[in-house]
Amino acid sequence: MKPMQSMFRSSTRDKGVPSLNMASMPDLIFTVLFFFMIVTHMRSDEVKVRLQVPQATEVQKLANRPSVVNVYIGQLDGQWQVQVNGDIVRPEDITSRIEQIRSGMAPENAEHLTISFRADRKAPMRIINQVKRTLQRSYALRINYSATEIKK
Repeated sequence: MKPMQSMFRSSTRDKGVPSLNMASMPDLIFTVLFFFMIVTHMRSDEVKVRLQVPQATEVQKLANRPSVVNVYIGQLDGQWQVQVNGDIVRPEDITSRIEQIRSGMAPENAEHLTISFRADRKAPMRIINQVKRTLQRSYALRINYSATEIKK
């Protein structure tokens, strides 16, 4: 029979650091990736005009995204341009573009059509008034003015 000390001194010192099992790592990575894909909001249209949005103290988020149409007024190549969702349009063509967007919506979303108006802080008022008059003619009367929040 072996002495008691030799029973406890086995060859564990010779083995070194045990390896880490990485079999579940791809599952974890794909789960985290899937989570971020679900919760991340992707921008639906590319802003082609350059603009600086005005600042405000009372800012609220706009809800009901399917019925929102983005109207941007900013500079492109040194000229003031109007962009409706992803397309650059002339102010007089906004009526037909709004009707085209409204016809592609579900009836309940078309009923609650909201214009998210994002104009450069230095945009001329004549262009803003012209766009607003055109929106009135197309019966797009719910207008939300976008601004960045001033940190207090």
